Amino acid sequence: MFGGSGLNRAAELRGNPDKIAQLLGEGGVLPFWQGKPLLGPETAQPVFLNATHPVFASAVELPVFLGLDDAGPRFARDVSGWVPEVTDDTVGQFTDPSVQHHPDVPGGQGFADMRANLGTFTPRAAELLASGKALLEWHRSHQFCAKCGGPSEMSDAGWQRICPSCDARHFPRTDPVVIMLITRGNKVLMGRSPHWPEGMYSLLAGFVEPGETIEAAVRREVFEEAGIAVGDVRYLSSQPWPFPNSLMFGCEGLALSDEITIDPVELEDACWVTREDMVQSVLGETPGMRPARRGSIARFLIEKWLADALD
Repeated sequence: MFGGSGLNRAAELRGNPDKIAQLLGEGGVLPFWQGKPLLGPETAQPVFLNATHPVFASAVELPVFLGLDDAGPRFARDVSGWVPEVTDDTVGQFTDPSVQHHPDVPGGQGFADMRANLGTFTPRAAELLASGKALLEWHRSHQFCAKCGGPSEMSDAGWQRICPSCDARHFPRTDPVVIMLITRGNKVLMGRSPHWPEGMYSLLAGFVEPGETIEAAVRREVFEEAGIAVGDVRYLSSQPWPFPNSLMFGCEGLALSDEITIDPVELEDACWVTREDMVQSVLGETPGMRPARRGSIARFLIEKWLADALD
């Protein structure tokens, strides 16, 4: 999910403003409101609008160019300046079931949470959504130059920001994160954050620190969060994760001990789960342990482990 669909990002066109303007007139623009894309009412697929659509009257910055899809050029644009008549309390929360309907967008289309709709996206839709959300979040949080503090401006079709004061150039940020399938014989280590919905468990994960390898990050994070020493570590797969702008490195690690000592700041609970019990959880038959979301790399790694197909 979110990567590998083969989208032609056409990076060679980003520095050509005339060409980008032409493509904008020919293609479609996906609006985002408060990080939520415009999705269709039934299939929950992204809805691309004409660049001159009234919904973009609330936009502050220019569209960002995502690439060339089979259906044409694709862009994304932030319209968070729009203020709905009613704003739900769940907006911005980890779980947001609300949908906001813009008066100029008919047919039940609405701004909906991507995390809540992970299982519905096609591979191409997922890559476009991930790219758009991550880029727009970076622009929202990097309005000012990190070198001199002056206001910066969007450049290169959304793939750079330039400071007019000191001419510094800034590029989209991606944060490396390790997520670990830690096993001990027939068991896998699962944990839950105190901020997650009731019953939700997943694999342990954490940010890679400067000067650290992926393998070292796996060992450090597991020991810090659960007190478990880890021996052999190997990389398995990766996933862009636009919440807001991470790249998840999925790894397998072999635990050297069983005893868990959790860090209560990081985890509310951690436990060893047997292969048989994890099958029941994935099937939805364990009320006290909700499985990782479909579409997440955690779910992918768990299912590969259950199928004995990590290789």
